[in-house]
Amino acid sequence: MKQQRHTVIRDLLVTASVANQDELRQKLAGRGFHVTQATLSRDIHELRLSKGPAGYSLPGGEDAADDALPGIRDILHSFGLEVRPAANLLVLVTTTGGAQPVAAGIDYEDWPEVVGTIAGDDTILIICPDEQQAKTLKTRIEGYIG
Repeated sequence: MKQQRHTVIRDLLVTASVANQDELRQKLAGRGFHVTQATLSRDIHELRLSKGPAGYSLPGGEDAADDALPGIRDILHSFGLEVRPAANLLVLVTTTGGAQPVAAGIDYEDWPEVVGTIAGDDTILIICPDEQQAKTLKTRIEGYIG
């Protein structure tokens, strides 16, 4: 969902000028993406949009995409070791020192199965709304870990 929303934001900025966040939020809603102001602010930050007199614009230069942060798949593949279920909770074991970047990556994904995360040094507690969503998320994470 997040990647699709980012693609739509890029398309909107290429095809039309967007003066402010509220206008961008309305245009996203017109495309079926209803987001909060907080989510939109995160998207603007993650996409590295800049705001000038004409409104928001995409980062310039051909190397802009190369500077992007790694995606959650890469992060989990690099740092994730194992996922253990515990009712509606998941315990994600990472390499030493890997829990913080992995938890931050999971939080930024804004997955509906995640209520929140708590990270230690090599372990993350992922809180899910219920056992079924925990199972769904466990399967997804295991696929990313490899």
